[in-house]
Amino acid sequence: MEETQVRDRDLSQDILSAYLSAEAVAVDTETMGLLPMRDRLCLVQLCDSEGRVTAIRIAKGQTEAPNLRQLLEANNVLKVFHFARFDLAMLRYHLQIEVKPIFCTKIASRLARTYTNRHGLKELVLELEKVELDKSAQSSDWGNPGNLSAKQLSYAANDVRYLLGAQQKLVEMLQREERWELAQQCFTCLPILVSLDLLQYKDVFEY
Repeated sequence: MEETQVRDRDLSQDILSAYLSAEAVAVDTETMGLLPMRDRLCLVQLCDSEGRVTAIRIAKGQTEAPNLRQLLEANNVLKVFHFARFDLAMLRYHLQIEVKPIFCTKIASRLARTYTNRHGLKELVLELEKVELDKSAQSSDWGNPGNLSAKQLSYAANDVRYLLGAQQKLVEMLQREERWELAQQCFTCLPILVSLDLLQYKDVFEY
């Protein structure tokens, strides 16, 4: 298992080049809370199929990360999230990044794994990758990224380390159950849902 590389504010040029050559990159964020307009973005984690994990510490008040933006907006690299809707909102609101293309393993799980109502990342990775994630650091203070503990960094890394393997298995399930096209349509809708979330619309689709 490769050691997590930690970077301040942005990706280095060499790490950017490595990720840009990948077919897909797993992405996750750590924040101070669940409201983009109140709670700041603290950490962005990335992992490719080679197991190369990078954690980017986002400074308080930081509004751009050009290399990260280049990667996350690159059309040739699929970005894989779990519950993409939240991460996309955070990345757009705080760093002006319009992520594309997108795969959300939570949406894929809901479409493919209809035999269960357990679609959290921990349950998904346990079933598909046979790895039990330690979530004890999930609700912790991410706001002082210069002093993140080893436990926090391990937690953050593991949230992306197994995501691409799970994504590949979900694609196989979706194709087998003839739901792959529907999943792709759902992923295409995500930026619209993020726009509604950031404008604080709650009832647009309610009758």
